[in-house]
Amino acid sequence: MYHYVTDKEYLKQTYSICADIVNQLVQELKHYEIDAWMATVGSKKRGLVTQNEKEPIDYDFNLFVDSADSYRADELKRMVMDAFNEVLNRNGLDDCQDSTSALSTGQMVLKKGNKTPFSIDVAIVKEDAWGTLHRLIHRKTGIVAYDQWYWNMAPNSQKLWDMEDYLKPAYWKSVRDAYLEKKNMYLTRNDYDHPSFICYIEAVNEVYAQVRRQNYFGF
Repeated sequence: MYHYVTDKEYLKQTYSICADIVNQLVQELKHYEIDAWMATVGSKKRGLVTQNEKEPIDYDFNLFVDSADSYRADELKRMVMDAFNEVLNRNGLDDCQDSTSALSTGQMVLKKGNKTPFSIDVAIVKEDAWGTLHRLIHRKTGIVAYDQWYWNMAPNSQKLWDMEDYLKPAYWKSVRDAYLEKKNMYLTRNDYDHPSFICYIEAVNEVYAQVRRQNYFGF
């Protein structure tokens, strides 16, 4: 079952390494004339970094691409993957792996201290005119010619940032509780269609609705 990581020094060091690599990706993409910015899902700042028992830790990053609709979905995925590999190789790391909804690095380990392995998952994301978020999906068939690349809408993601601001800091413990509960719920169901970002959106929406109802109706 998932639990929150509490080793602050470990979080500080590993998050710094991962954020630096993804920031390098953002800069590398400028050579491809792609403007992007990054945001973390279970970030150290939000206190949402989780670990499943003693398994390795994944840092989930969303890579928001401006003008994403200027590219075919498969073309954009390929360019981001090429740029990411260039960054990883410069840092002495192997090429990333192309999964259904993210680009994943191999595992890394700190030279000193906590030896829990950690890695990076980068999801390519866009925000539409209504503020709804969409993730780039690569649906694999086993035969590349029949693979599908498409944008998948993240339900109830509209105005996510506004809801975050409304809930912080007074109600953030409730968000953390809801987020962990949802990750463990989907884990016990063997449901792999609800990655961390979707769990996070669901948790924020759930707590936001509860708080607004309580403030409006008094219960």
